[in-house]
Amino acid sequence: NNQQKKGGGGGGNNQQKKGDAMGAGTSSAEEVKALRIAKVAQLRDAGAEPFAYRFDRTHTAAQLQSIHEDLAAGAEVEGTVEAVCGRVKARRVFGKLAFLSLEDDGGGIQLYCDKKRIDAAEPGAFKRIVDLVDMGDIVGAKGTVKRTEKGELSIAVDSFEMLTKSLLPLPDKFKGLTDVEMRYRQRYVDLIANPEVRDTFRTRAGIVSGIRRFLDDRAFMEMETPVLESRAGGADAKPFNTFHNALGMNLTLRIATELHLKRLVVGGFERVYEMGRIFRNEGISTRHNPEFTSVEVYQAYADVSDMLELTEEMICYCAKRANGGALKIQYGDETIDLGQRPWRRAPMNDLVKEAAGVDLMGDYAGDLSGAKAAAEAALRALGDKESMSGIPGVQQAPSVGHVLNEMFEATVETKLRQPTFVLDHPVEISPLAKPHRAKRGVTERFELFIVGRELANSFSELTDPVDQRERLESQIETHRVAQEAARAAAEAKGKAALAEYEAELYPIAMDEDFVTALEYGMPPTAGMGLGVDRLVMLLTNSASIRDVIAFPLLKSQD
Repeated sequence: NNQQKKGGGGGGNNQQKKGDAMGAGTSSAEEVKALRIAKVAQLRDAGAEPFAYRFDRTHTAAQLQSIHEDLAAGAEVEGTVEAVCGRVKARRVFGKLAFLSLEDDGGGIQLYCDKKRIDAAEPGAFKRIVDLVDMGDIVGAKGTVKRTEKGELSIAVDSFEMLTKSLLPLPDKFKGLTDVEMRYRQRYVDLIANPEVRDTFRTRAGIVSGIRRFLDDRAFMEMETPVLESRAGGADAKPFNTFHNALGMNLTLRIATELHLKRLVVGGFERVYEMGRIFRNEGISTRHNPEFTSVEVYQAYADVSDMLELTEEMICYCAKRANGGALKIQYGDETIDLGQRPWRRAPMNDLVKEAAGVDLMGDYAGDLSGAKAAAEAALRALGDKESMSGIPGVQQAPSVGHVLNEMFEATVETKLRQPTFVLDHPVEISPLAKPHRAKRGVTERFELFIVGRELANSFSELTDPVDQRERLESQIETHRVAQEAARAAAEAKGKAALAEYEAELYPIAMDEDFVTALEYGMPPTAGMGLGVDRLVMLLTNSASIRDVIAFPLLKSQD
């Protein structure tokens, strides 16, 4: 089975003519394409249709492997004809025998092609298989199940049919599709060439359906809210802008589903969620894609502690589905233990105090200049690159709460490897969360971090419409001041910097209708948003978000 020659996009046997479809290793893709188009004509001349309409199979390869797992080497199942179909992943020819490795959606099986047997039913059929079938072709075959003397479960072929003639060669069998950029750009080839990539997306589908099942089983109702909005809300992020011609309206793609889901809670739905695409016109990294999938969940008459329990249970539920019931998972060279429950819970201020030795909310509440000086001194004392990178953010922070958040990101965030709920975020960075009922200056909020990445964000939702308006107005003003400072800095650097600043500029506007909805009264509510792509990354041991999004956004090659 492993005697295919390197560069074997088409044949891999010593009878294959030089220059035939042996792949990019010996011929250019265009040369291979021309040869294969010629084979399409030959198939039609022989009365075959190289692009079939349908094929009725009896079992998948995986089903046959399971049914006949006890079939002895050399044995054949007489009297039962099976029909299988899939893509040819390898081929070998030895005189009057040909062996094709067939792969379908769930597994593989060998086609055992004996010239005498095949030609008995249709004279010349064996020669057509040898001459006209290439790696990558999609074929169907009928015959009996046998296990070869070498132990390979096979179909002893009686009849053979070309279902789709592949015109381009598959990647080299030994090298595979190794160009990472090309893997993302031509995902369909990546999926053909790398079974483990297909496994990742199967696991993703199981996680997504698991989230829905988990929430449906707890009486949450899935809703659909607008993707096109007149203003972006529910997060602080730069939106994508578009225009509706018929209505003459400027619109944005949503940056969160939060505000519409809360309107539904106001309307009387007590448990709602939405799984959907979110769009943010921001940078691309191993953790960020401009469009990504989130699930947001809202439960009336609950608070953040209820949502914390729900989040932990839901992630464990998905992990078991993805990992055969196991809660210890491998991520890179780390073992993450999701089964050590309850997961760690710690206030943000305590974590910063533990990492940097400064108690910002205790010693510097209301003292912005003192907080900045203490924080900068602590970062310089730590001295590592990550800590030092936090100094500009601390220097520009408009409040003690912002200083704390900058310190957390610089000294704590990436070090939270095992599941950790970070609690009690400052009011200034949590405009939609209820103030903490027992602690001044912070909110009833958590963020979940695993392997140094934020996975979920939740809070007891702010239901006081007067407080909500004031918080949103404060957020808008803070945003305006920050943008004015950024403009001044850009102008000082020259035209290029100013142009770059203006390209990144985006407004934040008051959502009057959302505040109006709160004025009608929203019950006490807890909400949670979880990044589905990041959860899939964790549960499939994927280093980049692009590995778990089938078709990630890539820079144009033009």
